[in-house]
Amino acid sequence: MNILVINAGSSSLKYQLIEMKNEKVIAKGNCERIGIDGRIAHSAFDGRKFEEDCSFPTHTEAFEKVVYALTKSSAAVISSMDEINAVGHRVVHGGEFFSKATKITDEVINKIDELKEFAPLHNPAHALAMRACNKVIPATVPQAAIFDTAFHQTIPDFAYIYGLPYECYDKYGVRKYGFHGSSHRFVGACLAEKTGRNLRSMKIVSCHLGNGSSITAICNGKSIDTTMGFTPLDGVLMGTRTGALDPSVVTYIQKKTQMSPAQIEDYMNKKSGMLGIGGFSDNREITEAANKGDTRAILATLILRYGIKKYIGAYAAAMGGLDVVIFTGGIGENAFDIRRDVCLDMEFFGIDFDVEKNAQPATRGNFTKLTKEGSRTEVWIVPTNEELMIARDTKELFF
Repeated sequence: MNILVINAGSSSLKYQLIEMKNEKVIAKGNCERIGIDGRIAHSAFDGRKFEEDCSFPTHTEAFEKVVYALTKSSAAVISSMDEINAVGHRVVHGGEFFSKATKITDEVINKIDELKEFAPLHNPAHALAMRACNKVIPATVPQAAIFDTAFHQTIPDFAYIYGLPYECYDKYGVRKYGFHGSSHRFVGACLAEKTGRNLRSMKIVSCHLGNGSSITAICNGKSIDTTMGFTPLDGVLMGTRTGALDPSVVTYIQKKTQMSPAQIEDYMNKKSGMLGIGGFSDNREITEAANKGDTRAILATLILRYGIKKYIGAYAAAMGGLDVVIFTGGIGENAFDIRRDVCLDMEFFGIDFDVEKNAQPATRGNFTKLTKEGSRTEVWIVPTNEELMIARDTKELFF
């Protein structure tokens, strides 16, 4: 069984073709600069590559090139699209309407498009891609929408309602939604499977750390709280995003700078975070600058570490205990120094951290236990795989 996973942006279309018997990626690629000029970079499991500058006026032309890359290019892996059994689309925002994998219909696409005010950079692109996919993929191939927000629909109302007049929620849908749901769900399930434990009796704090970061409390297999909120801007310090701040800061800056709402939104999402404080959005560059004594880079690293540690403590309190801390994502899987600084001095949580093992190169991006034998609370690196989670959800929905 082959499932095609689609992750569409406003000007890009990333894809993976996964053979589900062995859960092996047999091809993957990216169509870039859609609506500008266009380029596809495609690679097969055996190392063959196909790259070409293209004309991508819309997502439809990009999908047509994906079909060509998969079936006819020098790096083709199937003979026709009939060998694809289903398509799974990543969707950033499902609001309160979608709490699980959903078969794509015209009505579903329209609803995803309607939710664009919650995710203006993502949902319109998802809807465009789905409509384009319908023009190219055989009608007999079922398609599913997999929502980043779905996993967090189990968060209780007292944790997702903000302290605004209730009509803001009732009329406008203002509440915590949470993101990175496929990643948090994948790493929790992966840990339970590989260690032979029952996910539904575990208390886990999952730290998905990258350019965008979120931390989730997973209690008995369900999300009960998460750091990202109404948008992905909330929570810990990120590459270019502020993380949590006093709402009055926004109005104060607007008064001082005369920025428009759109400008202040751009300011907080694209010019803040580690970039705004330390001058670099990439954690590797921030770390290098900090190691050279750059005081603002050092400050940025301290803010991030403090935020992660604080939320681990808060979520342990919310769950009434803590069994496992998971680090995942580009930073979580590779930045040994962040894991070390977060987990040291947390013996009161039962964490007996293995500093030497954590620093070993073999831990980079690999499923690894980072606590010593007998540690009451364990710390693990669990590599995430959102595409595989989407493929699994799609398979479960249709087969």
